[in-house]
Amino acid sequence: MNNFWIILFHTYVSKLKTKSFIITTAITLVLIVALSNMQSIIDTFDGDDRTNVAIIDQTNELFAPIEQATKQTSSDVLLKKYTDSVENGKKAVENEKYEGLLVIDYNKEKLPTATYYSMNIADSSVSSDLMANLQAVKGTLTAAQLNLTNEQLAKLNEPVSFDQVALEKNAKTAEELNQARGLVYVLLFLIYFAVIMYANMIAMEVATEKSSRVMEILISSVSPIKHMFAKILGVGLLSLTQLILLLSVGYYFMTNNKDLGSMGGFLGFAEVPVSTIIYAAVFFILGYFLYATLAALLGSLVSRIEDVQQMITPMTLMVVAGFMIAMFGLNAPDTAFVTVTSYIPFFTPMLMFMRVGMLNLPVWEPILGMVILILSISILAAFGGRVYKGGVLMYGKSNSYKDIKKALQLTKKE
Repeated sequence: MNNFWIILFHTYVSKLKTKSFIITTAITLVLIVALSNMQSIIDTFDGDDRTNVAIIDQTNELFAPIEQATKQTSSDVLLKKYTDSVENGKKAVENEKYEGLLVIDYNKEKLPTATYYSMNIADSSVSSDLMANLQAVKGTLTAAQLNLTNEQLAKLNEPVSFDQVALEKNAKTAEELNQARGLVYVLLFLIYFAVIMYANMIAMEVATEKSSRVMEILISSVSPIKHMFAKILGVGLLSLTQLILLLSVGYYFMTNNKDLGSMGGFLGFAEVPVSTIIYAAVFFILGYFLYATLAALLGSLVSRIEDVQQMITPMTLMVVAGFMIAMFGLNAPDTAFVTVTSYIPFFTPMLMFMRVGMLNLPVWEPILGMVILILSISILAAFGGRVYKGGVLMYGKSNSYKDIKKALQLTKKE
């Protein structure tokens, strides 16, 4: 048993010290910090400059109301009345004196029409704001033509009252669903990337030891099955270390950045139910062990690192399929297709968690999903251990699943 712990901690410490792990973690941390402070970074580069837009008001009536509306809705846009010709206004934009030129006129019904000129239309934020402000002015003019009062106009533009009421007992409200959808979306991405990244790491680790012939030395002092689970747990500890670090930094900047102050509530992190956190942790761990065991099994069949990706491609495709179904299920979590596929072991970690987060399921459903995962892991571990035991002794080119049979035959001979 001592050899098991030696391999486990050696795997953990050796991978923790590798340059690739340190660089990857550092780059990810920098990206998290940069993304959570993106608005501050943009403001730093932009400085205090405001967007200058020239307006040619051919009606001689609309500049003032548009300027007033723009001051209320777009403080970073500065409108300037331009009295020269349209052609000269275009040249002023080309010479970068203005960011854009807005030409306003009346149509036959004496309602405003406009044309916006800029060097390119890729950045639509300014033009969209101007269009919205002009739309508000048009509404006011239309109301005046129809002899509508301000109260009548406000009543006309008032959004319809549309409430959604779920008749199912203890069903979640629309607000709770929106919060749950954001939270589940983030955690699904976490499960998806973690399973792919760390399961692939296990397969690569096993293949690397085989290609360097280190495996022959290791299995002489510890059984292949113990070696397999030591690798799985070692990489599992490594994944928890990295995830805890990344999530801690991300949570800190999300909660302490004033620009992201409302994002926690938008994503559902403001009042996360304890049960959701528990389910997320349980399904993440079970999903990791399921795919990690499969990855170790497949990694033991190859002797060259170059063959690893080809061997684990079907496993990766199963993870991708489960993730895509889960993305579909975010908008329709109670469909029969999502319900049935949530009990397929390789889809359960993501789909059952998504259903738990979005719906009020009876307790037996997530528990049944956990039982299915535990049984699947146990069966896969027993079978994988036998394949692993023979697979680590196989050398030469291997990129076919027929080699599983050869590995089992080698195990029986011992």
